Amino acid sequence: MAKVELKQPIVAAIAEDVKDAQSVVIVDYRGLTVAEDTELRKQLREAGIIYKVCKNTMMKRAFEGTEFEGLAEYLEGPSAMAVSKDDATAPARILCKFAKTADKLEVKAGVVEGKVYDVAGVQALSAIPSREELLSKLLGSIQSPIANFARVIKQIAENGGATTEAAEEVAEPVAEEAPVAEAPAVEEATEAPAEETAETTAE
Repeated sequence: MAKVELKQPIVAAIAEDVKDAQSVVIVDYRGLTVAEDTELRKQLREAGIIYKVCKNTMMKRAFEGTEFEGLAEYLEGPSAMAVSKDDATAPARILCKFAKTADKLEVKAGVVEGKVYDVAGVQALSAIPSREELLSKLLGSIQSPIANFARVIKQIAENGGATTEAAEEVAEPVAEEAPVAEAPAVEEATEAPAEETAETTAE
């Protein structure tokens, strides 16, 4: 069987892996210990990321005619690819974080949502929070004003109740002290001139 025929299934498998992918990040894994490699694969697998060590020639052929073709120039030396079909920044985030403790892991480049990034660009993308983190922060920011509003309403209700009671206590003495007896005095004052006028007329 010709070598081309042997390689074709491998190329097809890589092409299938990157089909509809949100991002692909290429790394140099040389120097990683078995324990480090095992841990890295575990973290990527748990995040739903495909991680494979492939020959550069195979990846170049699989990338031809796709948005990942721009990675060809970075495919030198031993290479592995991390592919995500859901979270575009997940490979960059996990690989860059892992490289901080495993300095032998070298990020080469990546394609995220159709755009090619060098190592500096991939590192910048790694700082973007995951979708779950963003949604959690959004939900927290929405719930926070509601919680604050509820607390304010409760305080107003509590203070309002106390104010109403105080108002009732103040209103009762005022009502009791109202000068109802002043009305006759006004009548006497108005009747006095009438009597005087009658007497004057009689005289």
